[in-house]
Parts: sequence; structure tokens; C-alpha cells
Amino acid sequence: MSERGTVYAPRGTSESLVNTRRWKRYKLDVPVRVIVHTRMKTKIVDARGNELNEGGLCIAAGVELQIGDRVDVEFTPPYSGEPVRARADVKDRNGYSYGMEFVVLDSDDIENVMQIRAALQGMGKLIT
Repeated sequence: MSERGTVYAPRGTSESLVNTRRWKRYKLDVPVRVIVHTRMKTKIVDARGNELNEGGLCIAAGVELQIGDRVDVEFTPPYSGEPVRARADVKDRNGYSYGMEFVVLDSDDIENVMQIRAALQGMGKLIT
């Protein structure tokens, strides 16, 4: 299995890749603010979100993050008028492209994920 949720099927089968992701991914292009908290300061970085699902999003950001870092991400989901701020952990990195997984620790986090789910129901650009 690769880090990105793809299992390679055995040779001789008709399909070469099998998707093992928990949620469907949707293609999008939205501005995202990444809020990085350290002991000394808080840094806000502009980024672009290019994939979204119930469990997280993929962003391109000009900031050095490491796998395991926890940040806040703020964006306005498609078909939603209100921005959502969610906690997220960096789960994957390729250059300045980051795979972020939403963190659900309290009722505010649950509400944010529910808003994202509602926005996803109206989206059409599915990535398989």
C-alpha cells in the first residue's frame, strides 16, 4: 500500500490500482489560511486547497511543515457562505503540498466537520 491510500492489485488482474480511502475526495480550488501556532508566536500563511473530503484536505502552502505538525486551517467550503476553521494534522508531504487530516477533539471540531460534510453534498467534481 502506498502512503496516499492506494493498493496495487496483483499482476494479471484487470485493475492496477484499488482505492482504499475512507472518504470520497473532491477537486476544488479555494483559498485557505493556515494558522501555525508555536510557543513564541502565531503565523498565518495563505495557501490553496485543491482537494477536500470529510476527513481532511490537500493544500499547497509556502511554509515548512513536518508530518505530525498540528495547525488550524480556515477556508470557506464551496456552496457555503461561512468560513470554517478546523484543526488539522499534517499526514503527508510532497514539497510544499500537504495532506491534512481534520482533528476532532471537542464539540466545536464536530460542528466544523458537519459543516464541511454539508458543503460536500452539493459538490460534483469527484476524484476517484
